[in-house]
Amino acid sequence: MADRTTQGSIQGGADDGQVDGIRTFPFPVELSVGGVGMQVGPMGSDRTWHADAPLERVHRIDFHVVMLFDGEPVRHMVDFAEYEAAAGDLLWIRPGQVHRFSPTSEYRGTVLTMQPGFLPRTTVEATGLYRYDLPPLLRPSEPQLAGLKAGLAQLRREYEDTATLPPSLHAAVLRHTLTAFLLRLAHLAASSADAGRQAESTFTLFRDAVEKGFATNHSVSAYADALGYSRRTLVRAVRAATGETPKGFIDKRVVLEAKRLLAHTDLPIGRVGAAIGFPDAANFSKFFQQHTELTPAAFRAELR
Repeated sequence: MADRTTQGSIQGGADDGQVDGIRTFPFPVELSVGGVGMQVGPMGSDRTWHADAPLERVHRIDFHVVMLFDGEPVRHMVDFAEYEAAAGDLLWIRPGQVHRFSPTSEYRGTVLTMQPGFLPRTTVEATGLYRYDLPPLLRPSEPQLAGLKAGLAQLRREYEDTATLPPSLHAAVLRHTLTAFLLRLAHLAASSADAGRQAESTFTLFRDAVEKGFATNHSVSAYADALGYSRRTLVRAVRAATGETPKGFIDKRVVLEAKRLLAHTDLPIGRVGAAIGFPDAANFSKFFQQHTELTPAAFRAELR
């Protein structure tokens, strides 16, 4: 499913509203199995919320959407922030949030939608369904992902099984199975928020250390040791804050300083390299060209 596409089990819907010029689409209850207030199925390339809704446009929904991805990375906008979700990641979009599908991404995986009111109030409170302070992008660990996949697979089996139970019991089983899945999801969302706050603190310390030491220290392990973190912890924190690896963050800062020195001083190329930790001019030129596709001399010439 790409932005021109969408969730495989969802299509069409009731009349849509519009708020501040942004269209709002309701839960398409008439398309769900048995008319229950949820849907679950594969993402595909032939579905939309509404027949007139190009999903690459910004729009609101008045229901919950949980997408579990298993394909190539997907870029998706939620409340005007861009998120990149890879295989094993989840996006949880809540009612009233603005979002937009990417027309250049192929959406693959499983999608769950829930109509407000399908679950009882106690479940809504226990699972934090309206915790808008929690991040929409969730990255579970391997054990967490295994549990979520198993829960979602069981939910899908119950959703599609309309032959073994009467409608009232079918809906009740779905509510219980959905609750079990959402409790796992809510725990992940809450722990991700806590981890994000810790990661932000870790990243801030790393960023400050790089700012002080980038001219002589380009080693991720050295920064991790100095800050008292494992390399893995540092990688998680920097990626969460910037989307980059610690090495990429360091290199970007070094390149920025090189550009400043090349643009605003008359230092020889070798002296510029030495000033940012490259005593060998050839190594500096190779590093700079790898990151800018220009030699230091060519970069300087373009500015003069």
